[in-house]
This record gives sequence, structure tokens and C-alpha cells, in this order.
Amino acid sequence: MLIDSHCHLNYATLGEDVPGVLARARSAGVGGFLAISCRMSEWDGVIAIADAHAGVWASVGIHPHEADEHPDTDADTLIAATAHPRVIGIGETGLDYYYDKSDRGRQQASFRSHIMAARATGLPLIVHTRDAEADTLALLKEAGEGTLTGVIHCFTASQAFAEEALALGFYISLSGIVTFRNARDLQATARTIPANRLLVETDAPYLAPVPMRGKTCEPAFVAHTARFLADLRGEPLETLAATTTANFHALFTKAAGAGA
Repeated sequence: MLIDSHCHLNYATLGEDVPGVLARARSAGVGGFLAISCRMSEWDGVIAIADAHAGVWASVGIHPHEADEHPDTDADTLIAATAHPRVIGIGETGLDYYYDKSDRGRQQASFRSHIMAARATGLPLIVHTRDAEADTLALLKEAGEGTLTGVIHCFTASQAFAEEALALGFYISLSGIVTFRNARDLQATARTIPANRLLVETDAPYLAPVPMRGKTCEPAFVAHTARFLADLRGEPLETLAATTTANFHALFTKAAGAGA
């Protein structure tokens, strides 16, 4: 069984039919789901989804796009929100200098708060980074080597960034972007990621992989990404599925002490 390590089950179209979305995913061989939050107003909703459905977990975090709207969300607030047993990650958080929807200084302050919360709780950090490789690495390194664990989600950064993130102990998660025809550099990097640090995701309802491009992305579609990635790396799909599922549990549920 595969695990979709990053999806937004509360978002429009998916949130309107969560049981159906999960049923279709399970029929496609996807048995686990991490429901990600991007703003404080979503926390209760994603936790409720995780509470109501087996095989679903939740995260709490503030997306860098939302940093300006959450100036008072500090580490203590995040830590308090992790008390629920279905919360197994901090994020998504990070830096996005491509859209600059929030002030860069505010993004960095928010990212630091998430890093502090991850260190305090021992939960993995779920990192979004776009056009901000140097500052993302600087803030992760600022925390101190070996004090953080986590994942670079929806990875689209450089080979050099991947190597730095791996050296810090982070995992790399690949989305449907890796299946795109123009993603040659990403595909080259994907071949080099150590098997024991690899995750797969959809980022649903966004970024539907080939051959589902143009459709609303669902967790079921992670099977297409996994199949493409297995072919790209020259390994059986069953091997990649087993490995990425084991990696998810090693990173997230082991850290959280969470069950199914």
C-alpha cells in the first residue's frame, strides 16, 4: 500500500466528499494519508478528518503565504496544537520567495517558530521552499545539526539543495511534478535520492500527475506518481511502495508514537 504523505483533504472538492475521496484512493492502493494544514483556521478541520477516518493523520502549521495573517502564531501555540494524537507533523511551513505573498521577514519569523515547535515536540517539520534555497537551509542549520527531522515536501529544488537537506537528515517527497515532461532536472535528482529517504505525495487538490493533468488531483493519483518514479529509478513498483510506506512510518508515526 502507498501513503500520500501530503494532501489537503479539507479543500474544496475533496472536503465535500472525504469518504468518497478516501475510498477511491484505497481502491488505487493508497492506504494512508497525511492531511496538511496551512492556516490556523484549518487546524480543527484537518484534525477532525483524521479523527473520523482510519489511516488519516494531520499536521498543524502556517504556510509561508499566510505568514502575514498569523503574526501571533508562535512556537507555544503550535506546540499546544500537537496535543491531539492524530497530529504527527509541524507544517507546512517554510519560505516562498517566488510569489512573495507575505513579507520575507515575517515568513522567516514564522518558519523559526515552527522549527522551535518541531524541536520541542520531536515531531517532523514539513517544509515548503520555493526560490528560497539559501535562506531555507540557513534557518534549518541555525537549529543545530541533529536537532530536527522532517521532509522537504513537493520537492522541486536543485540537486545541491537535495544533498544539503539529506545531509541534515531530511527526507525528500516527490509530487506529480516529477511526471511532467519539462521536469528533466527534477527527474535526474529523483534518481539519486537514497531509497530510505524517499516519500511520495500528491499535494491534492493540486498538481495532478501525468496522465491525470488538468483534473482535480486526488490522493488516488499518488499511484501514478509512484509508478512513474519506480520506472524512472529502475525498480519494481511494489518495492518503491513498500519502501516509501516504511519511510513515512519511520519519519512520522514513529516520532509521534501514533497508531493506524
